[in-house]
Amino acid sequence: MRYFSDADLAQLLDQDIFHQISLAADNLGVECYVVGGYVRDLFLERPSKDIDVVVVGSGIAVAEELKRMLGKRAYISVFRNFGTAQVKYKDIEVEFVGARKESYNRGSRKPIVEDGTLEDDQNRRDFTINALAICLNKNRFGELVDPFDGLADMEDGIIRTPLDPDITFSDDPLRMLRCVRFATQLRFYIEDETFDALTRNAHRIEIISGERISDELNKIMMTDQPSRGFVDLHRCGLLELILPEFTALDNVETRNGRAHKNNFYHTLEVVDNICRTTDNLWLRWAALLHDVGKARTKRWDPQIGWTFHNHNFIGAKMVPQMFRRLKLPMDAKMKYVQKMVDLHMRPIVIADEEVTDSAVRRLMSDAGDDTDDLMTLCEADITSKNAVRKQRFLDNFRIVREKLEDLKDRDYKRLLQPVIDGNEIMEIFRLGPSREVGTLKQTLKDAVLDNKVENEREPLMQLLMKKAKEMGLTSK
Repeated sequence: MRYFSDADLAQLLDQDIFHQISLAADNLGVECYVVGGYVRDLFLERPSKDIDVVVVGSGIAVAEELKRMLGKRAYISVFRNFGTAQVKYKDIEVEFVGARKESYNRGSRKPIVEDGTLEDDQNRRDFTINALAICLNKNRFGELVDPFDGLADMEDGIIRTPLDPDITFSDDPLRMLRCVRFATQLRFYIEDETFDALTRNAHRIEIISGERISDELNKIMMTDQPSRGFVDLHRCGLLELILPEFTALDNVETRNGRAHKNNFYHTLEVVDNICRTTDNLWLRWAALLHDVGKARTKRWDPQIGWTFHNHNFIGAKMVPQMFRRLKLPMDAKMKYVQKMVDLHMRPIVIADEEVTDSAVRRLMSDAGDDTDDLMTLCEADITSKNAVRKQRFLDNFRIVREKLEDLKDRDYKRLLQPVIDGNEIMEIFRLGPSREVGTLKQTLKDAVLDNKVENEREPLMQLLMKKAKEMGLTSK
């Protein structure tokens, strides 16, 4: 982080938009400050185009004056119910609001708002690093107002609330998730008193909507190291209330001297691994949930030890429930995550044995266009501390990838679907949609995948008739 004098800040704000805002505020005789994330990111040298401006007076009036000055070059949107306005100018968006103070009813995070001073407005900010303000008025242009030592907290890498953290979090429980999110994004640490308040107020998250919760979780998921955020959420008790299916994995049992690994921390390692190779949010979600079925499928077998049979199938069935609760999209994105969870064991099973063309064809058939993503997930899932075993898996995964490419080159994707489809089977045997049709279709598909017959009409028809006879079916 760099320190800037007021003169340095004035130079950093030496842009047309800030001088225009300054003139608009001075024309109306009101104090005007750029605040919040834009100021924080100036010191952290992070790019930002979203500018928030607080006016001690009417923010809407300053926005309208700015629009008048800029003319047709600018566009304004006014939200009188909220006392805010937005001005778009070139590729910049500026949000204007009047300084205000807030009070809360315990059952809602929607505040009762009154006009206030700059001090009132800074008091209501969530964290000290977001409570910085720089004056834009001409006679104080570039002057920093930092009543809570937010600069010192940025220097120390600390997330801390300006006022009593219990009040801050109880008033608006979404701030608890924002606290963890900022700590994860900036690689800061949550100050002890603030963290203790997270623990004491975790139950208040129940008044926050699933959409708000998932929005913050998605932002944590898109950081370079999401495990930092999920560990903090777990330590303070929030994760148990948000994703209890996931925290159930934080358990290790030992019988007869044999223990299974901690699947919670294994999962976080997988998530961090995959974040090094992809920014696909939904593939990252698949990594987070890939072993979520293990808590429900864990069994002790005296012969072989701990087992988690069918955890991928059970986990895939759990995905829609969690997405629905968190108000995550119940569309193709959820189906994608569900498919990744369901199939994540397949490449590992292939790589643990001889890598055959038949097994790779089946994998490509079931994963379809998402085969490469599935391989990326499975490579991230190799967290063994046994270097020899880990390298063997990675080498075999390389062979699987090579075979996948070879099959694509030979256009197997086109050939994987038998030339005789379900509609024709129903017509031949006078059947409606039924288990018998599914069995016959699968017989043909298996034969093609295992390279037992050519994907041509005559040999497939012979196989179809033979199987139908065994099932007691006759053609028309």
